[in-house]
Amino acid sequence: MNSNRFKLAWYALFVVGTMLVVACDSEAATERPPNVVFMFADDLGYGDLGCYGHPYAKTPVLDQLAKEGTRFTQYYVTGVTCNPSRTGIMTGLFPARFPQYAADFGFGDRITITELLKSRGYKTGHFGKWHIGPDNRSGTYGIDVVDAIGKSKSKTSGRDDDVYSAAIDFIRENKDSPFYVNVWGHATHFPVNPAENLAAKFKDVHVSRDDFSSTMQHKFDECVQIGGNLDKSMQRYLADVYQIDANVGRLLSVIDELGLRDETIVVFSSDHGPAPVILGNKGAREFSINMLGYASHFRGGKHEQYEGGTRVPFIIRWPGHVPAGRINDHDVCSFIDWMPTLCSIAGVDEIPTQIDGEDISDIWQGADRSRSKPLFWKSSSIGSTPAVRHGNWKLHLNRRRGQDVELYDLSVDPSESKNVAKDHPEEVARLAKMTQAWMSELPKQYEKADAKSRSRED
Repeated sequence: MNSNRFKLAWYALFVVGTMLVVACDSEAATERPPNVVFMFADDLGYGDLGCYGHPYAKTPVLDQLAKEGTRFTQYYVTGVTCNPSRTGIMTGLFPARFPQYAADFGFGDRITITELLKSRGYKTGHFGKWHIGPDNRSGTYGIDVVDAIGKSKSKTSGRDDDVYSAAIDFIRENKDSPFYVNVWGHATHFPVNPAENLAAKFKDVHVSRDDFSSTMQHKFDECVQIGGNLDKSMQRYLADVYQIDANVGRLLSVIDELGLRDETIVVFSSDHGPAPVILGNKGAREFSINMLGYASHFRGGKHEQYEGGTRVPFIIRWPGHVPAGRINDHDVCSFIDWMPTLCSIAGVDEIPTQIDGEDISDIWQGADRSRSKPLFWKSSSIGSTPAVRHGNWKLHLNRRRGQDVELYDLSVDPSESKNVAKDHPEEVARLAKMTQAWMSELPKQYEKADAKSRSRED
């Protein structure tokens, strides 16, 4: 009898334990994945924020966001103009893989991150700059609400006010379900022409060239050469950056108001390096004097595959998961990793078999490791120069007659000022072989829309 009672008691405990395990597994399976707010500036330089070393910028909100999360110093984009950068983010593929220019033709049959997250139950939204295909209607790429808002018309507010206001409305409307939202602003894209009241906030700024790296001096020279005043041009550029910061603050306040801080991944970055002063268009020079975006000590900017064009600010906050107050200056990461990383975090199992990025969710959350895949850049032109970063090495495989191959050790020369190709022929050979193997997978020809119908958002 005692034996039977023992067996019954043991069986009861077994049943209860099994039910608890099943309940826990069920709860884990149905646990709400985190929201994602992705704020993307346009043409903002690596060094344009206070927390990234700008000597004059006022960016208190983004500086605080960096303190509450992790700030990366080796984060890369997938292209050095607007559409290629966005193509890599949306598809997880290097943009040179697309035989048709995605700004003109879209992504074809390639699945996007928004479609994958929508399949996981996310509400998806996109507000602001589009430039990822000819169709910007709601429903495109699995995005529930698309509103390709232009710059705000107000003469006293920032040009991204309307974009952020629409995104805030979307967040309020979808606070009870997981949501993903692109908030893609227009600042600091050409033309930088902020409201006078915003520029007045920087009236006491007087440019001292010694406050900036040697790589910035040519911009100052060009600004002066075409009739610009360095102080006024800098004041206007800083005003455009300031309004980005203020709008980020508005959005983050709503996240807190709704009690969503702990369950929301917040990311702020830029689509590539800063635009040049001289744009090559005489009719545009009225505003080009204000194009004083700063790439810090890096060489180059928009349109160039040097570090100033490919390396961008990247700030991420996710309380309880992403370390607060951390500066990650070791790990090499890229927006080519956006799709696999978010899918891993959100519990999306079915992702494309062909993908160029890798899951770096562990790095976001504090791990320190080397990435396994190289990073490639190349424009959608058969004869264009490819570049690759692998480990500490960066190779520019110049293919035009008379131009040397360029090799830089970024661990000691992040400004790419000393070409060491002749000193390290074995590294040149290794990286060139790797790059040529990648290029063999690319299309043999590319198609763009005719000049009259093509998008001019770059």
